Amino acid sequence: MHLYIHVPFCARRCSYCDFAIAVRRDTPSREYVDLLLQEWSRWRTDPQWEGSESLATLYFGGGTPSRLDPSQLARLTDALYRDRPLAAGAEVTLETNPEDVTPASARAWREAGINRVSLGVQSFDPAVLTWMHRLHTADQVARAVETLREAGFDNVSLDLIFALPSALGRDWASDLERAMSLGPDHLSVYGLTVEDHTPLGRWVARGETQPPPDERYAEEFLAAHRALLASGYRHYEVSNYGRPGREAVHNMAYWRRAPYLGLGPSAHSSAAGRRWWNLREWSDWSRAVSNGAPVIAAEELLTPQVVAMEELYLGLRTDRGVPEAAIAPATRAEWEAAGWATLRSGRLGLTAEGWLRLDSLVVAAGG
Repeated sequence: MHLYIHVPFCARRCSYCDFAIAVRRDTPSREYVDLLLQEWSRWRTDPQWEGSESLATLYFGGGTPSRLDPSQLARLTDALYRDRPLAAGAEVTLETNPEDVTPASARAWREAGINRVSLGVQSFDPAVLTWMHRLHTADQVARAVETLREAGFDNVSLDLIFALPSALGRDWASDLERAMSLGPDHLSVYGLTVEDHTPLGRWVARGETQPPPDERYAEEFLAAHRALLASGYRHYEVSNYGRPGREAVHNMAYWRRAPYLGLGPSAHSSAAGRRWWNLREWSDWSRAVSNGAPVIAAEELLTPQVVAMEELYLGLRTDRGVPEAAIAPATRAEWEAAGWATLRSGRLGLTAEGWLRLDSLVVAAGG
């Protein structure tokens, strides 16, 4: 079983964030774990998960999962592992912010079975971090990585955001260099997206800030591609780079359309030809669980047409690509001639230049 758990709590909403979060000064860890285990009890014996005797991956996302009290996180994982033991080599990921990493918390996470940490860095520039509403400093990033290593974590990922407004004067090359100097096993590199219902969306709507032009988005995306490949990372998905053997196994399950279960507010699940998602807000989800009411907000059937489109899109967003026959010969020839795709062992994969055009290429291919 691939299991995702959404922990919605944050100390503050980041300026660009449109995720389902609940801003709390004090995290209601015990209440959250109680409710999550109630939701888990509804699913653990569901017939569609028969044969899933163990956890292949477990991912704590958010929100800020590292804001959970370590003792409550341990209570949660203990209960999960009793019902679904970890498979050999299972990947267990916790998203965390640098300011939450201490020697005590890192040890507690290890004891709870966490073996991979995804650290939300985004930038090392103090002015940029303030603009993003981030609470950590650049120095805290280095200390967090060192602390995690000392606690025995040998799989640490860093998140960075590129294509920020020009007025910030952010030095993308410097941020990349500082990130690589910490020796992460994996990096996730995301372009800034302006969402309407965020502080950033309101700033843009009022004309107080402007997103960068497409040309700079492309320049920074390709600069990361060149720098990270030169440092030995594999660019295995449009936004993700890993050392050999350090690709994000849980996320790869999504991209290969494996069945997965999501617990917590807004969590998505997919199995047996359908996809469903939970009530988005913490207050709605917690009330429904407490009252024994359904927590599923909506669902969709995965028709053959939807499956075909997803396989095309998800295949092209990874370096695994799609079978050669999935793309019409004339379209394939056009992409190869333009330098957007390459054919290897009967599979067509996009280049970095192709990934910049991913959405339009999928449409051109009939998706």
